[in-house]
Amino acid sequence: MAIHLDSSLDLTFDEPFPISDGSTRFPTKSPVSDWLMTTTEKSTRFCRPQSRLFYPLKEMLVGVGAVGCFSLFVACGSFVAADQPVGKVVFSEDFEAPEKARERFEFVDPQTWRLAEIDGNGVMEITARGSAYKPPHRSPLHIALVRDLEVGNCEIRFRVRSTKDTGNHRDCCVFFGYQDAANFYYVHLGARPDPHSGQIMVVDDAPRKALTENKADTPWDDQWHNVLLRRNIETGQIEIFFDDMKTPHMSVRDETFGKGRVGIGSFDDMNAFDDLTVVAF
Repeated sequence: MAIHLDSSLDLTFDEPFPISDGSTRFPTKSPVSDWLMTTTEKSTRFCRPQSRLFYPLKEMLVGVGAVGCFSLFVACGSFVAADQPVGKVVFSEDFEAPEKARERFEFVDPQTWRLAEIDGNGVMEITARGSAYKPPHRSPLHIALVRDLEVGNCEIRFRVRSTKDTGNHRDCCVFFGYQDAANFYYVHLGARPDPHSGQIMVVDDAPRKALTENKADTPWDDQWHNVLLRRNIETGQIEIFFDDMKTPHMSVRDETFGKGRVGIGSFDDMNAFDDLTVVAF
């Protein structure tokens, strides 16, 4: 593993940090904390040291290997990724152990989900557009909720690949603030926006309603994409990011629901999901 420093003192890791259990994870906080974020072999993360003791060590760090770098950060203080909040990972799943992974989710229609491998990588995917699930109001048909987890302020991160081109409403969904089948938020990442596609939505004892007036397309293709949802229940701020983790794809303020369950899925499309992480803060 090589590391590099630029003039802004950002630290770039060329490879994920190897963990003893054989996985590859990147330390995003203090080496003595338990906050680790799963990355893919193609991921590159940026970390910004928080301690000013780092500055005299700039030259010392150039060319230092993984173990040396890790030890130096223990000495000079905690550090976080530039686009990460200081928080706690309350859920993480890479879908490499199918039976165990499936038990961690509650599906509104289990028959339309499966654990599979794509290019040797474990994923969870939606297998059909239709569903036997009949929601109480017009709302998504494919929902996989994380079991035994409710969060307020949070970030939800995952990778997703659309596996069928269904046109303007080709989508995936992120669920949060979920109270029950008739009361929850979700983001519909539809290819072409309209009042029922490509918006941040609320289901409030009525058919889903758009909270945003988004005009930006979601650029679906057959590749993997990175999604981040960030929520602050104190301010009502909801932001969704698609590949660009600096500029929100959509944002809105709404305080209809507070703390609730979270999940992934689709309105009526087919997707594969990987590397789901929920951070509470």
